[in-house]
Amino acid sequence: MTRYLLSVHSREGEVREPMTEEQMRQSHARLGEIEREMATAGAWVFSGRLHEPDTATVVRESGGELLTTDGPFAESKDHLGGFYVIEAADLDAALGWAAKVTGCIKVPIEVRPFAAFAEEPMA
Repeated sequence: MTRYLLSVHSREGEVREPMTEEQMRQSHARLGEIEREMATAGAWVFSGRLHEPDTATVVRESGGELLTTDGPFAESKDHLGGFYVIEAADLDAALGWAAKVTGCIKVPIEVRPFAAFAEEPMA
């Protein structure tokens, strides 16, 4: 099995029609069903939703000193909003899980395999 990152992306300033309380409840329930389905299939490893990009702090080294700055690292309108780490037999299986998630939350999902280190076999 290969591990994949399903990254959930959002676009700053993109206006979506607000959900009603009932729509939100149904969306959260459906997402919960997909996550339980992932767990039952042995695909789910870990997931998380992130706060808005303006809550980020960047740590970097410059001239031998550690610097911290506010805000996201990338100057972009597209931001990582959350993610899933899954295990899947192949890319097609990972894309199938991504299709279910994007169908539920209606935002783009990027699918990328994790790279293995030479001394570490892929799980």
